[in-house]
Amino acid sequence: MRRVGTIGVLALVAMPALAAELAGVSMPDTVTVGGQTLTLNGMGVRKKLWVKVYVGGLYVAKTGHDAAALIKADTPKRMVMHFLYKEVEQAKLTAGWREGFANNSAAVLPTLSSRLDTFCSWWPAMKSGQRAEITYVPGAGTTLEIDGKSLGTVPGADFAEALFSVWLGGKPADAGLKEGLAGT
Repeated sequence: MRRVGTIGVLALVAMPALAAELAGVSMPDTVTVGGQTLTLNGMGVRKKLWVKVYVGGLYVAKTGHDAAALIKADTPKRMVMHFLYKEVEQAKLTAGWREGFANNSAAVLPTLSSRLDTFCSWWPAMKSGQRAEITYVPGAGTTLEIDGKSLGTVPGADFAEALFSVWLGGKPADAGLKEGLAGT
C-alpha cells in the first residue's frame, strides 16, 4: 500500500499545476517566454452579445490589477485566446482588431497602421478548439502563434501597448474580459 501511495504522490508532483479553469478551458499557472517565467494574471471570456467567443488568459512578468500598468510594462507578456465559438471569420477578427486599435490607440494609429495591416493579414478564421498566443518580448516584438505555428513578429513596444490595450484599455472589446484578465 505504501508503494502505491508514493507513486500517487510522485504522479501528482509530475503533473503541471493548473491555475484556473473557465468555460471548460484550463490554463497553467505559468509559461516560459525567452527563458523568463510568466504568471497567469487572470482569465476571462470574450462575449459578443450572448455568444462565448473565446477564453482569454493573460500572462505577465509581474502580476497586478492595474490594467494601465499591465499595458505599459515593457516586460514579456502573453495573451492566450482559446476559441469556443464554432467559427470566427477572418474578416470579423480583422474588424475587431481595427476597432480595438481605433477605440484605444487612435492618437498613435497612423504610426501603427502598416504594422496592424501586417498583423491582421496573418489571421485565418478561427474555429472552436483552436488556440492563438500573442507574445510580446521587449526588443523582439509581438509574435502571433496559432496552434503552435508562428506566423510572424511585429516590431515595437508601441504596437504591443496598442494591442494589449484592445483587452485592457479604456474602451476594451469586452469589459468583463478586461476584469478577468486584470484579476479584478
